[in-house]
Amino acid sequence: MTKIIVDDKAYEVPAGNNLLHACLSLGLDLPYFCWHPCLGSVGACRQCAVKQYQDENDSRGRIVMACMTPASEGARISVADPQARDFRAGIIELLMTNHPHDCPVCEEGGECHLQDMTEMSGHTFRRYEQTKRTHRNQYLGPFINHEMNRCIACYRCVRYYQDYAGGSDLQMLGAHHHVYFGRHCDGTLENPFSGNLVEVCPTGVFTDKTFSQDYTRKWDLQCAPSICQHCAVGCNTSPGERYGRLKRIVNRYHNDVNGYFLCDRGRFGYGFVNGDQRLHQVMRRQGGSEETTGQAAQVATAAAGHRALAELLARSDSAVIGSPRTSLENNFALLTAARQHFCGGFSAAEQQIMQTAVTNYRQPDIGIPSPADIETADAILILGEDILNTAPVLALRVRQAVRNRARDLAAAAGIPAWQDAAVQELAQQSRNPLIQLTVDNTDLDAIAAINRQLAPADIARLGFAIAHGINSEAPAPNDLTAAETELADRVCALLNHANRPLVITGTALLSTAVLEAAANIAKSLSRKLDAPCPLHQCLAECNSLGAAMLAADSATLEQTLEGVEDGAIKRLLVLENDLYRRCDSRRLDAALDRLDELIVIDHQWTATAAKADWVLPAATFAESEGTLVNSEARAQRFFAVFPGVADVRAGWQWLTAANPGAWAAIDAVTADRASAETVAVEQVATEKATVGKVAVGKVAVGKVAAGNVTIDAVTKACAASQPLLAQIVAAAPPAEARSQGRQVPRMPHRYSGRTAIRAHINVSEPKQTPDPMSALGFTMEGDPTHLPPALRPSTWAPGWNSNQSIHKFQQEVNGELAGGPSGVRLLDEPAAAAAATWFTEIPPAFRAAGDKLQPVPLYHIFGSEELSQRAEPIQARRPRDYIALHPDDAARLQVCSSDGISFSAAGLEFCLGVRITAALPAGVIGLPMGIGGLTPAALATPLTVTKAFDWQPPPSPGDRAVIASDLAANGGAAP
Repeated sequence: MTKIIVDDKAYEVPAGNNLLHACLSLGLDLPYFCWHPCLGSVGACRQCAVKQYQDENDSRGRIVMACMTPASEGARISVADPQARDFRAGIIELLMTNHPHDCPVCEEGGECHLQDMTEMSGHTFRRYEQTKRTHRNQYLGPFINHEMNRCIACYRCVRYYQDYAGGSDLQMLGAHHHVYFGRHCDGTLENPFSGNLVEVCPTGVFTDKTFSQDYTRKWDLQCAPSICQHCAVGCNTSPGERYGRLKRIVNRYHNDVNGYFLCDRGRFGYGFVNGDQRLHQVMRRQGGSEETTGQAAQVATAAAGHRALAELLARSDSAVIGSPRTSLENNFALLTAARQHFCGGFSAAEQQIMQTAVTNYRQPDIGIPSPADIETADAILILGEDILNTAPVLALRVRQAVRNRARDLAAAAGIPAWQDAAVQELAQQSRNPLIQLTVDNTDLDAIAAINRQLAPADIARLGFAIAHGINSEAPAPNDLTAAETELADRVCALLNHANRPLVITGTALLSTAVLEAAANIAKSLSRKLDAPCPLHQCLAECNSLGAAMLAADSATLEQTLEGVEDGAIKRLLVLENDLYRRCDSRRLDAALDRLDELIVIDHQWTATAAKADWVLPAATFAESEGTLVNSEARAQRFFAVFPGVADVRAGWQWLTAANPGAWAAIDAVTADRASAETVAVEQVATEKATVGKVAVGKVAVGKVAAGNVTIDAVTKACAASQPLLAQIVAAAPPAEARSQGRQVPRMPHRYSGRTAIRAHINVSEPKQTPDPMSALGFTMEGDPTHLPPALRPSTWAPGWNSNQSIHKFQQEVNGELAGGPSGVRLLDEPAAAAAATWFTEIPPAFRAAGDKLQPVPLYHIFGSEELSQRAEPIQARRPRDYIALHPDDAARLQVCSSDGISFSAAGLEFCLGVRITAALPAGVIGLPMGIGGLTPAALATPLTVTKAFDWQPPPSPGDRAVIASDLAANGGAAP
């Protein structure tokens, strides 16, 4: 720790930081623009001026920039000095000379860092009366609006986009007053993290286009803490709602998971909540098609649907199928309801690989790194996973780990890590080694030391060879080629030289051998390090690991279909799972046609729902509460942003209400707790550095209707019956938790128009929807500041209306949140009987199967994930339909890139355009998941492909695939 004196008051601060970082960590208000906790200091804006004194005898001092001055022992500064205040006010007046002052029509208004800093600096009167310089705005794609006239030239955007996120198409152009931040021409920003510009930019230059199209001010948004649904990383988000529509998603800081940033899929992929495929009413099949009815009849239909569900659950010839894209509570309620046959929702291949992933995480010599831990690695091996497209935020973390070689060099040279320009100048192109063994090119290839594209079996074999090269006790393949042996030796040398090596793999290839090879590498490194080696496994869906831990011994989808085909299963209930994405379509069609009854509970219209006799509308993440387990085995809670409408209920609510017998004991506990009682719940929370308590006095939870169960009761029952999930109750405070005696308000205290929102329907003000099952309320009333991180709906502090206010809730800037991280890690302790053993089943080398091609999955951040692909902005970035071939295979088939090929897979016929890539191994065919109707079910067997002589390229979907010159592709007009 270092002692500094600020305005004659002594403080202890961590050593090695600059004065701006120290002042903000202490809770002091000091204006700034160009500095960002993740970007370091460049001193571009000159806004953080303070007066520094040589010692206690120095009465004059000198103006310095806090972001460029180290917080050294005994440093004496003044933030409140009149000369420093005048300097800051003068700087911001200069910055504002060309600003349009268009706050009333600016989307950033009310959450603008520029507004906050202008007020803080005291610049309240405009003296500049000359002509302002103006810029032409650019079309930047479906995600981002551009209003360059608001720019104050802080350089944050290009420093984030180029240096941190690795983008190249956003540049600083021009000079002096005509500095311009944009692309060389109009077109879509290519980087998949471009949406973070909305929060990085301190003004309104870059704004959320999807939000602008359905706009509401920040203070009029109802928010709740939530978890991203589009991959297994588990990024923390803060969705906002108004008028019953989800308006936007912004980042919610979690130091160990996503930090300050989201990927564009997580930020803009929420459209499925509001989309036209959304289900809101119970539907019943009539004459071969589903139908909805009028309001009066709909009540009867909903009641009949409830009875049908109850009857299905009561029968012994029924089976139920869960889902890895829904919460633990929903899956556990389904497991509890199952009479005979429970399927966790995985195919046989998925079930096998997920159980291997769980086994790996329970090994004593394997550590489980958080996404933040990945940044600390000094050598990374990625085995078989295109992480940018399957776990995007991990790719951003890997990029920082590679860049952190610069910080190591800077530390050796005595340069502080926050001196960003000096650190980059010293490092030049020095990087920590990244090794990638994948099936195709990736976006990280440019920063990798080694890239090699192989078939999945060969990736696994090379992985086993690397493990053996590090530790001779590990099994090794015995027929490697000389080139493979040389490559394995190079990788071993890089990993052996590292002090903090890390291995990343995943389930994308559906290859258990790849996961086993990665585990062997981690075990070999652990023996060298004499400590567990970190291994991160990327998983397919937001709750893949939770579903696998919940139902380790459950039936697979294939076994369930066998039961239907044998006649043992006559009725089927499917929970939030489109079976056509996982099963052969012909087999599934035949099996579903044999059923006496099929009931689907889902929030989206899917191919499975189209076959159902009853469709019951489920709540999305925005309308329900639940727990997800991410790819590091961290259980995290998401909360409802707004109540569901019509017949919408969470899956666990449908199931517990229809199956009261299985929940009788829990009902009794719920009824006892529902009466007013005294509860003593203490949650650690802080307002800056002072630790306080969120206490609860007498709490009236509210009368729970007979036969209903609370979400907390389901969570506790799940924890009690599932040893691996025993800690999930600690993921967030229970429903009884209160802040200052009240529920946590989802609405800001400045929320306006609450009584007028429905006035066009009825002038009578309806009562706010009660939420007795949550610690959060649909209300403005309550304390929004003294909260544990898991319950904070949005970020705001006095004088700090923008997202920059997050430092008011951190223990230290860019550190843990006050109150500690939200969520709880479930697998930090290895299995009690786990022994350090090697995986020994090494697959044979890949050989092309005659005229057939081995399908391998290719993933796209925009288009491959099931829910986000329903959002219009994501659809605009989805690539055209295609399949990928190696040039040798294309020559054998006599096709070129303008041709199409046809083939059968998963019971469906496909005719798609050809994309030829030399990176893809010969003998395989790359199938882009989610594109052109291709799903993991198409990967089951080798494919026979033929040239489609009558194939014609489909019409261009509004310039969807052309990124580098969108405008030109659209005839000169923005789409």
